[in-house]
Amino acid sequence: MKSIPKETSKLYSSIYPKESKIKIYRNQLWVLLTVILNIIYLYWRIRYTLPLEFGVVSIIIGVSLVIVEFLGALESMVHYYNMYKIESPQVPDVPLELFPDVDIFIATYTEPMDLLYKTINGCKHLEYPDRTKIHIYLCDDGHRLEAKKLAESMGIQYLDRSDNKGAKAGNLNHAMSKSNSPLILTMDADMIPRRILLMRLVPYFVDAWIKNEGKEEKDQIKMGFVQSPQTFYNPDLFQYFLFSENRIPNEQDYFYKDVQVSRNRSNSVIYGGSNTLLSREALNDIGGFYEKAITEDFATGMLLQKKNYRCYAMNEELASGLSPTDFPSLIQQRIRWARGCIQTGRKMHIFLTKNFSLSQKANYWASIWYWYAPIKRLIYIMSPIMFATFGYMVIKTDLLHILIFWLPMYISSTVTLRMMSRNIRTTKWTNIYETAMFPFLLFPVIEEFLGISLKKFKVTRKDGVNTEQQNNLLYVLPFLLFIILSVIGIANIIFMILRSGSIGPIVVLFWLLINIFNLVMASFFVLGRKFHRKSERVAISEAVVLKPIHEEEIHCRTLDISEGGVSLFMENPIFMDHKKLIKLTITTDYYQAEVEGKIVHIDEFRGGWKYAFQIVDYLDSKADYMQILYDRVHTLPKNLQSSHSTFDDLRLNIVRRMQPVVYFSRKSARIDMNEQLPLVSGGFVTIINFNFEYLVTDTVNVDDEIECVVSDGVNFKCKYIKQLNNKNKLYQIVNIDELTSDSKKLQLVTQWAQKAHISKQVDEKQQVNNTSLLVNDILGGADEDTHTK
Repeated sequence: MKSIPKETSKLYSSIYPKESKIKIYRNQLWVLLTVILNIIYLYWRIRYTLPLEFGVVSIIIGVSLVIVEFLGALESMVHYYNMYKIESPQVPDVPLELFPDVDIFIATYTEPMDLLYKTINGCKHLEYPDRTKIHIYLCDDGHRLEAKKLAESMGIQYLDRSDNKGAKAGNLNHAMSKSNSPLILTMDADMIPRRILLMRLVPYFVDAWIKNEGKEEKDQIKMGFVQSPQTFYNPDLFQYFLFSENRIPNEQDYFYKDVQVSRNRSNSVIYGGSNTLLSREALNDIGGFYEKAITEDFATGMLLQKKNYRCYAMNEELASGLSPTDFPSLIQQRIRWARGCIQTGRKMHIFLTKNFSLSQKANYWASIWYWYAPIKRLIYIMSPIMFATFGYMVIKTDLLHILIFWLPMYISSTVTLRMMSRNIRTTKWTNIYETAMFPFLLFPVIEEFLGISLKKFKVTRKDGVNTEQQNNLLYVLPFLLFIILSVIGIANIIFMILRSGSIGPIVVLFWLLINIFNLVMASFFVLGRKFHRKSERVAISEAVVLKPIHEEEIHCRTLDISEGGVSLFMENPIFMDHKKLIKLTITTDYYQAEVEGKIVHIDEFRGGWKYAFQIVDYLDSKADYMQILYDRVHTLPKNLQSSHSTFDDLRLNIVRRMQPVVYFSRKSARIDMNEQLPLVSGGFVTIINFNFEYLVTDTVNVDDEIECVVSDGVNFKCKYIKQLNNKNKLYQIVNIDELTSDSKKLQLVTQWAQKAHISKQVDEKQQVNNTSLLVNDILGGADEDTHTK
């Protein structure tokens, strides 16, 4: 790995371009408009629409709906206040010689060794002015011998303790007692850092120390932590289960890249537990990592900010990890987060303490209120059902007033969310996410609200992808129930409109249709989708040198790579023996890895050829190969694709679920051609396609054994195999080993095949042009110059 240049950290300067004043003013106007419309709407709802005279059930559901609307509007206003003007401090320019020692804590419990290897490997490749100042600790609460051996083999320190008191927070506090560097980087076991991570985060602390020199304590900058986003190299379950790996960003991107960064203004950034650099002095000041909450990270961050420590969030991706790969693990993770945040909010006494500012209290409240989404979603789904299916009045109003008060607020809020989230999140996808999770979080959230807390919790599974089909049919039942009730409601509303001749109930119809869409998408989500790969492919283009059987180097580039394989792009088809191993040397600006692989698939691809290799042996390059794969920004979508509508979402999921999965295993390049070759016995044979081992001919009267003349000294000795469905004949080239063992002969065969393939493409293109000319002649559209050329 290359070392960093010995200059200043100007190499890592501006990350966040400043927003123009016009954009800031536009954001402010939109926010102001949305806030005003929300206030008007809420006043109208509370003052005029409550069904107080329609019985107890109507009052309960009507008041419940108004309460969640009111609190939801407050949450939105907090978010809009944060988002309309983002404060994103640039990475300070500080002298490299001032970079201090850093302790890296990798907290682990049950994670597999191959996952830990990648994280440790990423930490060992971190750039730093003085690499001896980086101290890596594997903090193992699983008490595993194999984890200790892994740490020793990779030259890092292994920490164990006699008990698991305090869970992850206790594990980190134990690591603090065994180390002494002024800065601490906390990493989850699956989070693989990019090499630049420390060079991005450390300057904030060094800059504060420089500015604090000579100042009184009350005037000093107290740095608490700098949080970088938690991003993922594999599609999250929403992306994968909804066939949207190339259409939507990771569900957590909105929180880490927008919400977190927007909280810099109020110093209420949430400590996410990983990819975070913290001040040891600050942690000591609050008594270490907080051990009395399930979400120790959330609580620890709040305690730091309670003591006025400055905490920043960045939106640059500096590490990537493994998103949950099965639905039960996702549910378990979100239950833990929901319970932990609600529990922490209760223990921190947010509104009673004098140590939080008003904006901090508002943001912490919004963070906790978010986890009551299951209750909100139940009310939003049941409200139109109660009216349309069961006949209870929920909102006392008419169509005109809804169009006046609700519609402008709805449109403004939708536009504002999309605009200010930088096209990462829309109202539609928020509704889908919340609908998919609410049945499974509802009762845990209610229990935690009532103070019934879990004593123990399970950590999220990180043992890789399960390629077996997951049976999630039971998870669909709650959604089916709500769909049936909504369909009955839709039928009743349609009948009501036809019977009365009034289109007043059409708003309820619209509400029900939106809910059904969300419920159907949630059903698709929980039904799942079979994983076909055990490791994720990353689309990257890097230089590769191949050494196939004839020992002549071939230079090309990667199309994508994974832990188990590499796909390459070649302009022309060449022969490679799929029975033998081939060395591949992949080179980047920072790493070089030499691995051995074998051909598993070859096919035409975008004007060239795709050669897919399975890696059989990393040789001595596993560390560099893993860095080539993971030391980069992931290639999954960063923004929503605006071209896809609600109909596209449904169509995509229906069509893709009905399509069979087709596996390809063609291990030789099938080269289409239309080439006549002379036969040694006399006459000609027309070759339709060729793949170095077999050829296909459409010539009728051909012997079972033939010898074709390719060029001087190069003949194909062929044996008939069978007749194909299209009446063409398949022949095996029996002397291919002789030809491929001679580099000159193989080169002649390759050149012949490439030339014949290009000739066929030219002929096909000419036929298309001739057809176009004929059509123009018939339609009277061709001019004289065209005929003469």
